Order: sequence, then structure tokens, then C-alpha cells
Amino acid sequence: MIPPVQDLDLSVEGISGILGSISIACWIVVFSPQVLENWRRGSADGLSLLFLIAWLAGDFANVIGCVFQGVLPTMIILAVYYTIADVILLGQCFYYRGFTWSDKALGSENQADVETEASTLLHRPEHDRRLSRSSFISSQNVDGTHLSPVTPLLDDPKPLDIPASGNFKSTSVIKAIFLNILSIVVVCIAGVLGWWLSNKFANKYNGKDGGRHIQEDQESKLAFSVWGQIFGYICAILYLGSRIPQLLLNYRRKSTEGIAILFFLFACVGNLTYVLSIAAFSPKCRHLRHCREGEAAAIYGRYILVNLSWILGSLGTLLLDLAIFVQFFRYRGRDKSLEEETAIVDDAGPT
Repeated sequence: MIPPVQDLDLSVEGISGILGSISIACWIVVFSPQVLENWRRGSADGLSLLFLIAWLAGDFANVIGCVFQGVLPTMIILAVYYTIADVILLGQCFYYRGFTWSDKALGSENQADVETEASTLLHRPEHDRRLSRSSFISSQNVDGTHLSPVTPLLDDPKPLDIPASGNFKSTSVIKAIFLNILSIVVVCIAGVLGWWLSNKFANKYNGKDGGRHIQEDQESKLAFSVWGQIFGYICAILYLGSRIPQLLLNYRRKSTEGIAILFFLFACVGNLTYVLSIAAFSPKCRHLRHCREGEAAAIYGRYILVNLSWILGSLGTLLLDLAIFVQFFRYRGRDKSLEEETAIVDDAGPT
């Protein structure tokens, strides 16, 4: 169901509402990819617990800040929902990793285990003499057909061989990119549809209240609450600090294995559209027909000042999430090689 073009309000307020609705849609589903990734792997080693704990504290401060600032009840309900989602993801991590507050570079330990198993399979000094003897005996029983230059001695390529799996890897990467883009587009469409439905019913039941309603709505947006601002900046600091443990864990592990990239993609889109929805604000002067000199700029400046803590928190986390994307692409080749080594060791099995 696509909203009719003639019903779309493309005014500044309409654009702000559309962007805000897209941001809400992204934040509603943001944790789903990571929860599914942890369930699929049966592990939550890729996530930093300090990252989740700081994020939970930031969402809790956001709830208190929203209450003091006097935002819409819908925003308070969403802030509570984000907090509950944090608790669910954190509980899943405790389920897989045990109750601990520390982050360990588990990826490097897994790599060491893989290397140890591989070296055990490849180097066995205590069996060298018996291996040489058995190889000599088995060479006496080689099928004579292999001695013919017509019959190749090499076995048929296996699926794990690089030439046989190269096309599959490139296809899987293209498929993953397509699915990620499709997921973001679907969520954005759902956000636009949600805004269109809410706006349609709001206009139907509320009607038009004239300039008085517009003025009262703007005054509520410009209201300044000291405690709301304090918790808003606490929330911003916690959001900014939450990404640092995850960046450090990825750096120590030299890997991003176990992290759902769609998790951070939704977070980036949600933060970007949230900031843009705040910036899309049209000041209403005291006299609706005309503004005094500098009046509109003063109203817009006060509006930005009231929302500055949330703007800084969203923009800051957006930049840090981009740093995590850099780690995704930097460690991607290494993650693939570790997966291949693990697959080879598993195929070899116990001897």
C-alpha cells in the first residue's frame, strides 16, 4: 500500500514528520538483526557488553529526559520500548556468555584454537616414522592406471577449493548487499506509510484549530526544562561512549565476526533521519502574516538549542558507527579466511 501522492504533505512540517517516522521505524527493528545473528551462531562473542550496558544507560537517561522535557507521550512510550529492547539483547548476551561484565578478545582465542588444530593435523613428529613407513607401503599398492600419462593423478576439485568457491563467494556478497538494501528500503517505506496513516487520521478527527493551535504547538517545542537538558546531555555522553568499547573490541580481535551489519545500518539511518527531522523546522512568528527582523532566526536558534543534546548524541554516534563500518570492510578478508580455516579443520575431523 503506497500513500497517494496528492495526500503527501511536502511542507517543512510534513518532511519533518516523514523523516521522524522513518527514524522511529528504524529504531523499532534495529535490534532484530543482531538478535537473529546471535541465535543463528549460538553465540554473542562479537558484541561488547560494555557497549550494550552504556547504550542501555543512555536509553534510560533518554526516558527521564523525555519526561522532564515534556515531549509527546508517543515518544516516551518509544523510549521505554528502546530500553526494553536493550534489556532483551543484553539478556541474550548473558545467556550465551554467562554473567560477566568484561570484554575479551574471543576472536583471537578462536583463531589460536584453529591454528593449533591445523598445526596438529599438519605436524605430528611422533608419527613421522610410522607415516613414512605407511606411505611407502601404500605406494606399493597404487593403481597402475595412475601411471599412465592419459589418466591425471589429481583428484576432482572439491567445493572448498578456491577456484570452485570463488564464484559462490562473490554471489553471496552481492546477495547480502541486496538483502541489506532491500531491508532498509522496506523499513523506510513502512515509516512513510505509518506517517501517512497517522497524519490522515489526525486531520480527520482533530480538524483545524487555526493559528492559536500552531502557536501553542511551537511554544511547547521551545519550552526549556533544566532537568530535561541535564539528562539529555547525559544521554548524549552515554551514547557517544557506548561505541568506544565496541571499536576497541573489534580492534583487539582484528575481526567483526558475530556482528550483524544491518544492526548498525539501521542505527545509522535512524540517527540521520532523526537529526534531519529536527532540523526541518519552520519558525512561526508571533504575527503569522509577517515576521519582524531577526524574529524567525531567533526562534529557530532557540529550537536548536533546546534539542542540541539529542542532535549531538545522534550525530556523534553516526560518525562512530561509520568507524565501525570501516572495521567491517578492513577485517572482512580476515574473517573469511578464519571461516575457511575453521571449515577445513572441521572437515578433517579427528584422526
